[in-house]
Amino acid sequence: MNTGSKGRSEPTEAAGPTVGAEAEQPIGSRAPQYIQARKALHLSWQVGVFIVGLAVVVAGIIMLPLPGPGWLVIFGGMAIWATEFVWAQLVLRWTKRKVTEAAQRALDPKVRRRNIILTTIGLVIVAVLVAVYVWKFGITMPWKIEE
Repeated sequence: MNTGSKGRSEPTEAAGPTVGAEAEQPIGSRAPQYIQARKALHLSWQVGVFIVGLAVVVAGIIMLPLPGPGWLVIFGGMAIWATEFVWAQLVLRWTKRKVTEAAQRALDPKVRRRNIILTTIGLVIVAVLVAVYVWKFGITMPWKIEE
């Protein structure tokens, strides 16, 4: 089981350049040194981290169709896994990079103008549909219409 917990303490070039002035955390296990020094204890630590992270991710998946911050909880579970597993650290770095790129694209004036226009068109369509409904049925709830 390659968790990258031994021997690698600096980021690889494949992880990409750092964004801004913040340096990225080193890749590898963040377990205390005395736990890493004992193989059986470190393995049980990894199992515990995996189970806790899995429980949080499953709770997030359950929250996707139900009320609750599903994606936020899923990323929280990934962050728990990232304290111990290199693959989760790389997934979180990739996700952070993509979110930063999307935020920068969203601030582009052309994209903002397009989004404002599309939102306005959508609101006009919804307003027309509501006006047609009220004109045809009055202010009556859909489940009380008898026609």
